Amino acid sequence: MTVSERRGEILKLLQNTDSPITAKDLALRFNVSRQVIVQDLSVIRVAHPNIISTYRGYLFQLATTHSREFKLRHTDDKVEEELNLIVDLGGRVQNVSISHKFYGRVTAEMNISSRQDVQEFIAALRSGQSSHLSNATGGYHYHLVEALSEERLDMIEKTLAEHNFLAPLSPWEMYEKNSKNANLKS
Repeated sequence: MTVSERRGEILKLLQNTDSPITAKDLALRFNVSRQVIVQDLSVIRVAHPNIISTYRGYLFQLATTHSREFKLRHTDDKVEEELNLIVDLGGRVQNVSISHKFYGRVTAEMNISSRQDVQEFIAALRSGQSSHLSNATGGYHYHLVEALSEERLDMIEKTLAEHNFLAPLSPWEMYEKNSKNANLKS
C-alpha cells in the first residue's frame, strides 16, 4: 500500500465512524509505526480541518454547529456535575482554557459530548498525576461549547447559571466579547 492509499483509507475510516480512533489502533491496522500515523494525520488534517485530535483519538466532525465560550468557576469536586449538565443538554465541550497572569491563555482540547465521555475524562484525571487546569487560576476557567442551535446554547448557559457555575466576566472580558460581537455584525 502506498502512502497516498494509506492516507485515503485513514480518511475513510474517520469519516465512517462516530468514535475516536487512536493513532496506535491505526498503526496496528496499517502495520506502520504510531509516528507514521501521526505524520499521515498531520498531512490529512491540512486538507480536512474538521478532523480533530482528542485525548481518546482522532475524530471527524460533520454537523454544522454553533459555539459559545462560557466563563466558569467551581472546585474540583464539581467537574463531573458541570460537564454532565452541558452534555445532557446537547452540548459538546470542545476545550478548556484558562487565562493565566504569567502564561497567558492556555487551552486543552476535550471533545466531550456524552456522559460516557465525562466518565472516561474523570477516570483519566483520577488515574494520573495531573490536576485540573483551572487549579492554576483558583477554579476559574472557560469552556468552548458547541451545540446544534443558539437556543440550545442559551439553555446550557441558563442551566449553568442556575447551578452557580457561571463566573462574571471582568471588564476587559466584557470589552473583548462586545468587540467580537461588533465584528461579527459588520
